[in-house]
Amino acid sequence: MSSDRDALKADFLAANGFGAARREPLPGDASTRLYERLHLPAGGRRIFMDQPPSLETKPCPPLATPDERRALGYNASARLAAGRVDAFVACAAFLRLQGLSAPQIVAADPAAGLAVLEDLGDDLYARLIEGGADEAELYDAATDALVRLHAETPPPVLGGAPGWPLLAYDDLALKTGGLMFLEWWPKYAGLPPFSAEAVAAWEALWAPIRARGVDGASVFCHRDYHAENLIWLPKRGGVARVGMLDFQDAVRAHPAWDLSMLLHDGRRDVSPEREAAVLARYLAARPEVDADRFLADYHALGALNTARILFIFARQVAGFGRPRYAAFMPRMWRYLYRCLADPELAELKAWFDRNVIREPQA
Repeated sequence: MSSDRDALKADFLAANGFGAARREPLPGDASTRLYERLHLPAGGRRIFMDQPPSLETKPCPPLATPDERRALGYNASARLAAGRVDAFVACAAFLRLQGLSAPQIVAADPAAGLAVLEDLGDDLYARLIEGGADEAELYDAATDALVRLHAETPPPVLGGAPGWPLLAYDDLALKTGGLMFLEWWPKYAGLPPFSAEAVAAWEALWAPIRARGVDGASVFCHRDYHAENLIWLPKRGGVARVGMLDFQDAVRAHPAWDLSMLLHDGRRDVSPEREAAVLARYLAARPEVDADRFLADYHALGALNTARILFIFARQVAGFGRPRYAAFMPRMWRYLYRCLADPELAELKAWFDRNVIREPQA
């Protein structure tokens, strides 16, 4: 099978003028995608994306019922794009129309799961900050890019015909991550399954929070907006200095969601001071937003988001045998309890205190 895939990739590159490029494999992530850097004979570089369609369950059909989505699997339930190249292409086109820096698509075969992209370079936010770069400048720019993105009401379908549907981050999608926490945290922590009483209380506490997310679903949501997916492009101007990657799972969602992704970053510590500065900058740029209501939504949806990420990391360890993700757990618990410090979430905090043995937060 791999030899067939290798031949398909070689044929695609040759047909699009990249057959002579030197191919350099790039480190992978927790997805089923593979990336290579193409070094062109005449100079210059491109990125080669390989997403075999057969490795993922199907994405969500726009008109599928909740029961149909559950039957299709996790991607459809959570409204994930299943790595589809046509989703990446359509989302990239929309972002560029807003003056934002998504990679240009040089060549693509969505049916085969292959694409050649503009190479935005290696200056990931996370690596630059590790090297001593000014964190404030980078986060200010990332905040301004979200302000720009949230100024536009996104269309229901992105890109040219047939396009890619920008579906809402609806109740089932929001609920799915929470339910997976209930499934995977006990497996990771070596605990018995949660009791029926605990599960019922969980649902009662989260249902009104999910409703706030659904009611506020009004903007293009990158969905994975954090320091490992943002590239600093200082030679560009304004919000275009923020290069964006890994946005193919975009949905229409509450604007607090991407701020939570940025500020509740599982792979690096974001201080309470940086969090407060980003939120203040964002709200100052959007005076039409009710700041108190927005911050309450941010804390509530941020708690849901961090619980979702805890499930993802727990499954990586307990389900896929990737122990390195355990190192991220204490950070996520700190973020969760930072959100749960909101007095409105006192009952939810009590649920976690009562039902979960968590990782040390120190």
